[in-house]
Amino acid sequence: MRIGPGITLIVVGAILAFAVRDHFSAVNLTALGIIIMLGGAAGIWLSYRLANQRRRADEKVIEPEVERQYRTTPPRERIADEPIDVTPLQHRPGYKRLRR
Repeated sequence: MRIGPGITLIVVGAILAFAVRDHFSAVNLTALGIIIMLGGAAGIWLSYRLANQRRRADEKVIEPEVERQYRTTPPRERIADEPIDVTPLQHRPGYKRLRR
C-alpha cells in the first residue's frame, strides 16, 4: 500500500465515524470508521518504513582510501599561510587593460 490508498482509507473512515448518523443493530459505524482510519494510518506508516528500508539497502560503503581522494578540505600541510586574492583581474587596483 502506498500513501494514496492510506489517505483514502483515512478519509472513508472519518466519513463513517463522524458524518454518517445511521444506526444499525449489528454494526457500530463510529467504531468501524475509527478502525478503518487506523488501518489507513498503519498502511501509510508501513509503506514509509518499507521505502526507507530499501533505500538503506542501496547505500554503498566507501573505502577510506577512495574517500581520501575526494576530500574537499586540503590537508593541514597544504593550507596557505596568507589568504589568496580571488578578486577578478579587472577589479584589482592598478590593473591596466591592454588595447588591441
